[in-house]
Amino acid sequence: MRSCLVILVALLVAGCRPTTIVQNNLPTQPSAPTVVKHTIQFRVNGNATSVRVRYSTPIDGLGQVVTSLPYFNTLVVAGDSLFLSLEGTPISYGFQVFYPFFSVQIVVDNVVFREATTQDFLLAPLSVSGQWRQ
Repeated sequence: MRSCLVILVALLVAGCRPTTIVQNNLPTQPSAPTVVKHTIQFRVNGNATSVRVRYSTPIDGLGQVVTSLPYFNTLVVAGDSLFLSLEGTPISYGFQVFYPFFSVQIVVDNVVFREATTQDFLLAPLSVSGQWRQ
């Protein structure tokens, strides 16, 4: 009888404890893919007094501007493969220019992707382009 009483008290004490149910099989929410943004800069430098700049981006398509130097255009895009192109054409040089210099650069995330330079008085286009991949 004493053993039955001990078992009964043990069952009553065990029944008074809080019960915790852990469910490990709940579906988890899928994490959103991380979007990596890249900074693209089109740079045109030199000592020409006027230039025509054409560039191609995934956002704007083909763009053209006539400007003075230096010329910088910065944009932020998402993607791991982008076709980029930049063309610069000097329109005129000043009368005091004895040593002409003209440069076009495409810079992606502060690293030069494509670059071309010239040091003559020809008013020919200078262009760079390529498929950038992360």
